[in-house]
Amino acid sequence: MTPTLYQTLLGAAFFRLPDALRTLHGVHGTARYTGQVTVVRGTGLLSRLCARVAGLPHAMTDAPVTVDFASGPKGEIWSRLFGTPPKASRMRSRLWHRAGELRERLGPVQFRFVLHTWDGTIFWNVVGVRLLGVLPLPAALFRDVRCNEREVDGRYAFEVEAALPLVGHLVRYHGWLLPDDASAA
Repeated sequence: MTPTLYQTLLGAAFFRLPDALRTLHGVHGTARYTGQVTVVRGTGLLSRLCARVAGLPHAMTDAPVTVDFASGPKGEIWSRLFGTPPKASRMRSRLWHRAGELRERLGPVQFRFVLHTWDGTIFWNVVGVRLLGVLPLPAALFRDVRCNEREVDGRYAFEVEAALPLVGHLVRYHGWLLPDDASAA
């Protein structure tokens, strides 16, 4: 069987991760995960504009979240639904690897990350950013974009935080996910 995106990027370290991370990032084909999320958005004008362009979720507390994963040989697509209709926030990103880096396209922005693990946690470190796929932006501008994934109480847990110089805080969201059939338990 072809290795998944994370198996390719992390190599042997993938197999030392906690069960919840290996299960989620070991999906071949499609899977749905559901859980809970809290989102805190920046309040400044530039912050709100940047968050909107990137398709970041609206502010919400202890809201439901659903993530549909589609994994294939060319990468993964993550379709996230934060909250409930009619005011749900949708966020879709495409992930793939190249030259040992995780690439993620979020709206018009393409991020390049190097992943590393420590003590059962996956950390995403920004090493490059492009606007519209062609205009390189200085990675130093994105030093306050932080992502990590870990297992808490047997559940996949995540935390994402993003701030930009002169713009300020864009978003911070954190929560947990379980495979859809297990989330009702």
